[in-house]
Amino acid sequence: MATLPKSKLDPNDAVMLLIDHQSGLFQLVEDIDRPKLRTNVVALAKLSRLAALPTFTTASVPDGPNGPLIPEIHASNPDAVYVPRTGQIDAWDNPAWVQAIERTRRKTLILAGTLTSVCMAFPTLSALAAGYRVFNVVDASGNWSRMATEITLARVVQAGAIPIDTLALVCEVMGTWNRPDAAEYAAIMTSVMPGYQLLTESYEKAQKVQREGRETKLDSSGAAIARKK
Repeated sequence: MATLPKSKLDPNDAVMLLIDHQSGLFQLVEDIDRPKLRTNVVALAKLSRLAALPTFTTASVPDGPNGPLIPEIHASNPDAVYVPRTGQIDAWDNPAWVQAIERTRRKTLILAGTLTSVCMAFPTLSALAAGYRVFNVVDASGNWSRMATEITLARVVQAGAIPIDTLALVCEVMGTWNRPDAAEYAAIMTSVMPGYQLLTESYEKAQKVQREGRETKLDSSGAAIARKK
């Protein structure tokens, strides 16, 4: 197998970490449309199950104003493991969280969190210091302001994190269309990028024309136009 560039993701070495995607914290998000953020987070949960990526979730004081994790995460990936913590703001400060990741023996972390400048950034910096590679899924991480997000991205990238968006991540994990579950990956792509459905519909129509012939019968010779005059 060819060696991947350091900036590319190896799904066989990856762990999905979904941190503090909570209903209370979502109310603070201003840098991305909240329904879009929710869609992207759910797409990550579906992707991790489809690709069999070890997946861990956690929440910051979910019995307080931050609220519970959005339910679609575990509904979309029942294999995801929830790791409770005891008040730590940085999830990496929770020994049970770190131990769960270490047990996978994988060294690449796909990480998203709300709020971006805290829940995503702090464990990213801690994981990088511990020797992990970290891919930050920026559009599955919401923040209280665009300025805060820009500052945070500058900080984590300087520390060595690799930013990525949800769609690019789906494609990178998928790797090739030559696989039996390609349609399932395409469905996740469509949820993230609804316009992709238009491409699918056009393709399906073209295939139908090949199988069944044209629906609209046109006279290419121009005789039909002449008859109308």
